Amino acid sequence: MLIYHTSDWHLGRMLYGRSLLEDQRYFLEELFLPQVERERPAAVILAGDIYDRQVASLEAIRLFDQTLERLMALNCKVLAIAGNHDGAGRIALLKSALRRSGVYLATELADALEPVELEQDGQRVQVFLLPYFDPPQARAFFGDPELRGEGPCMERAVQAMLPRFQEGAVHLLAAHCFAAGASVCDSESLMVGGSGQTPPALFDPFDYAALGHLHRPQRAGEKGRYSGSSLKYSISEAGQKKCFLRLEIENGVQVQPVEYAPLRDVRRLSGTFDWLSQEAQASQDYVELVLEDSAPVLLAAQRLRPNFPNLLSVVNNWAAASAAGGRAARLKGLGEEEIFAAFFQETCGQEPEEADRALFRRVLEEAREQA
Repeated sequence: MLIYHTSDWHLGRMLYGRSLLEDQRYFLEELFLPQVERERPAAVILAGDIYDRQVASLEAIRLFDQTLERLMALNCKVLAIAGNHDGAGRIALLKSALRRSGVYLATELADALEPVELEQDGQRVQVFLLPYFDPPQARAFFGDPELRGEGPCMERAVQAMLPRFQEGAVHLLAAHCFAAGASVCDSESLMVGGSGQTPPALFDPFDYAALGHLHRPQRAGEKGRYSGSSLKYSISEAGQKKCFLRLEIENGVQVQPVEYAPLRDVRRLSGTFDWLSQEAQASQDYVELVLEDSAPVLLAAQRLRPNFPNLLSVVNNWAAASAAGGRAARLKGLGEEEIFAAFFQETCGQEPEEADRALFRRVLEEAREQA
């Protein structure tokens, strides 16, 4: 049996004020769904954060609706859980009716105790869908006012699932949580400290734990795997390879990442202003440019944007060093008048004349006298 594991689509996400809906549509319609059509997996596990906001935009809702329609037409079951970004109550709309069409939406703890059962060619798989929940929800559901912290709450939820295990079946868990020891990115909303972390050993009773919440593809203990987000949602993810995971279920669970090239990448590019503006290859990617000039560059972003229309930001190392107190080190060996001349050249496009230099020296002297 073949199952796909994906998560953290964050439909409707903005990146530095830019809508990523076009990029998300490309991922779904040109990359993910064609792969589903080619391989016809029995099911797709979507491990939370379907949307980026609890009140999703109409465009994001339409895109998810169109995706569900395509998956149902391919007779592919959809096993999705609510993440911390999703409005669980809102996506629960019509979930009972959708189950009859092969779309299973888990939005509350009770849903985790009714596993989805898949059967194909004599193989039986139980998938336990555990949506994102917080300790107050766990205390209320289990009637235990002493439950504190994500780890004990997750343990109680897992213990409640174990009596539902069928002998001879493969047991999968879908959960949206922060596994202790995992690597994080700037685009994730995480709790500070250890109270929000789940010990990966809690996943051990399952044959595989399909995890969501963290955006970097990675392992979490023996049984847990994060598929990672469908796209890069911060500069800190530059250099990552995004993927979804193929689960081949036969004598265990074999996992294979399926990597892909997005419509536009997220990259960090370094160089001098002259190199970036004249020699670097123009790009439609989302880029952060790091200037390596030893002098300030005026209106750098405005002047570089024609080559990089999806420019996210410009980092000027000279300015950063100054702000951090490292200006003296960056300008070591340069006098005040040389720095002035460089700034004048950048601002006015020509070398300062003697009258300009004389004015600078006079103002500098007056400033020293008043200091």
